[in-house]
Amino acid sequence: MSTEEPMPESVTALADRFRAAVDARDLAALAELLTDDVRLYSPVKYRPFEGKESVTALFGVLVRLFEDIRYIGRYEGASETGADGREAPSAVLPFRVTVGGKQVHGLDLLHFAEDGRIKEVTVMVRPQSAVQALGQAVLAGLVADGRVPAPQA
Repeated sequence: MSTEEPMPESVTALADRFRAAVDARDLAALAELLTDDVRLYSPVKYRPFEGKESVTALFGVLVRLFEDIRYIGRYEGASETGADGREAPSAVLPFRVTVGGKQVHGLDLLHFAEDGRIKEVTVMVRPQSAVQALGQAVLAGLVADGRVPAPQA
């Protein structure tokens, strides 16, 4: 990040805006926070979800799935992105949620672009059984929304 173009808001304020949008289940507010070429690295899919439309659609499924998501902290700093390997201002938001009757512990790692929007999200969850439950629930939601074809039996 160049010193000539500071972010319009602090990492704290940006992370809080993301958290508030998720808490309110406000997809329009979430979409406003994303760059057009945002990437989301999921714990259940090898390739990232790419682009604002795709990532916003995924968040649409997640906010329906997560009845009780609770962000429980925030850590800030800088870390290397997966896309270009450059260091970017970042925030880690640990969360707890129940999916399919399973308690899930997770982290959202947000990387911010110079304009303050989110250019990359990495989601990590545990335990493995929760990852599997999450993957099944997300796939069902994406199929229901017409975003991916139904798996062949």
